[in-house]
Amino acid sequence: MIGYTGYYILIGAISLVSWLVSNQLKKKFAKYSRVQLRNGMSGAEIATKMLADHGIRDVEVISTPGRLTDHYNPTNKTVNLSEAVYNQRNAAAAAVAAHEVGHAVQHATAYQYLTMRSKLVPVVQVTSSMSQWIVFGGVALMASNALGAAGQYVAIAGLIMMAFATLFSVVTLPVEYDASNRALAWLKNKNIVSQEEYKGSEDALKWAARTYLVAAIGAIASLLYWALQVFGARD
Repeated sequence: MIGYTGYYILIGAISLVSWLVSNQLKKKFAKYSRVQLRNGMSGAEIATKMLADHGIRDVEVISTPGRLTDHYNPTNKTVNLSEAVYNQRNAAAAAVAAHEVGHAVQHATAYQYLTMRSKLVPVVQVTSSMSQWIVFGGVALMASNALGAAGQYVAIAGLIMMAFATLFSVVTLPVEYDASNRALAWLKNKNIVSQEEYKGSEDALKWAARTYLVAAIGAIASLLYWALQVFGARD
């Protein structure tokens, strides 16, 4: 018998932890958004300086609508900062701006995990939305024994798709942590922030990284659960 109740409990627990971490992250950014930088630099100015200090001259810093929409786009080489981060002059904005430039530095130096993640993007875009449904369908066919062994093959195909998404989540961890480490090292070594401002930037990035950690743990747990259902059902 397939333990769907266990799956729902697992997903519920992971969702709760994810919500708690996300909520704490928002509180941290709100807190450090009130810590104004002594140098008066905006997020955009910090990003531009960090790029210049690393000899990167082919990446543009632009403002993008929304909140927490900050990202680096390796396709068109742009550091996209949300309107608040782009314009504001506080520890939170400094942390986010430097972090996103950290990704640009990774790209410029061919950081292996960023390269790996970029290669996974087109695969995950196709498979992630359908993988769970394919596993569901395969498991249902296995339970009914309607098509013999075909149900298991369908479920395994779904598991392979799910594995790509899980691998993407796992590879994202070193990418995000490394970008934060690069950002913090630069902020400190170049004396961009004071000691108090640095602590705020460090704390904000720490909580941002934890959102990716929870996502990776959730992806691994989900993959293992369904793998047990598929292969355990044969016994």
